[in-house]
Amino acid sequence: MQRLITLAILLSGLSMWSQNSKLEKDCQAIEDKVIEWRRDIHQNPELSNREFKTAEKIAKHLKSLGIEVQTGVAHTGVVGLLKGDQPGKVVALRADIDALPVTERNDLPFKSNVTSEYLGQQVGVMHACGHDTHVAILMGVAEVLSKNKDKIKGSVKFVFQPAEEGAPPGEEGGAELMVKEGVLENPKVDAIFGLHIGSYLPVGHIAYKPGGALAAAQRFVVNIKGKQSHGSQPWAGVDPVLVAAKIIDGYQSIVSRELELTKEAAVITVGKVSAGVRNNIIPESAELIGTIRTLDYDMQKQVNARMKEMAADIAKAYRAEATVEIAKGVPITYNDPELTEKSLPSLKNVAGEENVHLIKAITGAEDFSFYQEKIPGFFFVLGGKDPKAGPDEHFPHHTPDFKIDDSGLLLGVKAMTNIALDYLNM
Repeated sequence: MQRLITLAILLSGLSMWSQNSKLEKDCQAIEDKVIEWRRDIHQNPELSNREFKTAEKIAKHLKSLGIEVQTGVAHTGVVGLLKGDQPGKVVALRADIDALPVTERNDLPFKSNVTSEYLGQQVGVMHACGHDTHVAILMGVAEVLSKNKDKIKGSVKFVFQPAEEGAPPGEEGGAELMVKEGVLENPKVDAIFGLHIGSYLPVGHIAYKPGGALAAAQRFVVNIKGKQSHGSQPWAGVDPVLVAAKIIDGYQSIVSRELELTKEAAVITVGKVSAGVRNNIIPESAELIGTIRTLDYDMQKQVNARMKEMAADIAKAYRAEATVEIAKGVPITYNDPELTEKSLPSLKNVAGEENVHLIKAITGAEDFSFYQEKIPGFFFVLGGKDPKAGPDEHFPHHTPDFKIDDSGLLLGVKAMTNIALDYLNM
């Protein structure tokens, strides 16, 4: 009978949240803690697969709450299991914990001054994508839910995942390795939820999209072989730099002239060009490295095939050779439509219906998609932009000036708490 009553509440558009003021009070009481955690993690960032201190902080907190804790998952991941007072399903909540090789340019009192080695270079380290906020929010959710076990019908698995930004060369990592190591098993997870802070979305707002929400991401490398010669005698060689320029130009025509862009968006970006050692030597070879973003797997196949064909044909036209390697990459972040629809009342109850927005797909990528390949998942965007800032007053993710307003963290705690409880009580 109790389950039928709970189901009736959910179907009516209400939720566990609106039926229990204690949840609101518990979340409000923890806001200062969450902000403190976030600032400490921001000031002490760690790169992918090297999040040792961050993992230690998370594990210590979860253990203090009486939550079962597993460490060393996918190198530095932490998984906590909270069993409710009543039997039921298992829901997973995920936060990524790694930082980026970016030197912070902010004037924040908790600015990062950390440096580390990345690909053989000494670099600054910064939470330039907001993963520090994700960790702090989920630590807060764990504390709130641990105080409300009587409302949990089933279990909650807290997944603190390393290396979302990609494992170092030669290493495995991230969500793919978490799945491989059984994070969705023992006990078997029925559904998974995650959020991402957005520096462009005002505090107090939430954005979502059913179906393909974020793009698949593939890394590509084009190797061009020419013939070295003196810079004053280009006719004596085959210039791979010229060929590289023609390939870069040609690749943009794949997107603008060959793809059905009314169907889904697609992006081909060359992010690195390497060739030569001197101003007066035409080098023997050149290399292009870049990323492909697609929201449709048929379009992805078309892009991959045409990139290989075009590079080879352009190189041949200029008497050079070119080969293209395209990595498997990260799948499309696909929000299960049914789970998304059922989750919207949970978000609207904590944020207000007018503050929950349907958006178009984003060409950024997320390895949360590896979980969604196995079980239904829902991933949404949480506002982190200063509500007093103008429409264009924000700094993009992955930049030295990236900034998040701490006042947005409380809604993240409320949203993840409510979405988990409502799912378990469906």
